[in-house]
Amino acid sequence: MPRHLTILTGASRGLGLAIARQLLASPDCTLLCMSRSTNAGLTALADATGATLEQWARDLADGAGAAQAMASWLQTHAAIAWASATLINNAGVISALAPLRQGNLSDMTQALRVGVEAPLLLCSAFLGATLDWTAPRKVLNISSGLGRRAMASSATYCAAKAGMDHFTRCLALEEALLPNGAKVCSLAPGVIDTDMQDQLRHADASLFPDRALFEGMHANNQLSSPADTAARVLAYLARADFGTQPVGDVRE
Repeated sequence: MPRHLTILTGASRGLGLAIARQLLASPDCTLLCMSRSTNAGLTALADATGATLEQWARDLADGAGAAQAMASWLQTHAAIAWASATLINNAGVISALAPLRQGNLSDMTQALRVGVEAPLLLCSAFLGATLDWTAPRKVLNISSGLGRRAMASSATYCAAKAGMDHFTRCLALEEALLPNGAKVCSLAPGVIDTDMQDQLRHADASLFPDRALFEGMHANNQLSSPADTAARVLAYLARADFGTQPVGDVRE
């Protein structure tokens, strides 16, 4: 059976966990997950469906280490006749919500490393290691509307997502020059009911002026579930025109 390879970051909870569960429902899936912790439920699901799962417990603040390990892994699997190969950069961190002048330097460094440095390095390693593969290749970077709209007290998160959007535009230009270039997109997934939303709703209102907005979205049931969002994200990834727009929104 031809197998589809997917590499997914941030798969231990939230949207990443929902994406992993839906991918593992297919027995032709080979899934490599990179997160700070592994998830026993994913192992049980893969055993039940016949999918192939590997989980690496890695801190993506060390993006270079993760990228080098992934490149080595890909090189040892290059001979497999993959039906497709996909990288999904989903992991992200939002630092404490406060004006930039009051930011914790260590927390902000962590958020930028996980949010923009690691995805960029993983893209580089993935595209380099699979350059000669004949299988269709895709890169899906999970962005945010906050990469395109500024919000006070969230400069590091906004900057990371804006950086992700823009380096994806660069990738799209580069890959378009290749005969078997990867299709790439930085996709905003909408507003999801995850731990990050909980963090926004419970931030110090004196430091985070938009807290009431997020409280209202929760109170008015305007948040999508991780499972529903994962289904929409994977449907977008499967579209025939995926990658024609390097920056997109799942709600479009």
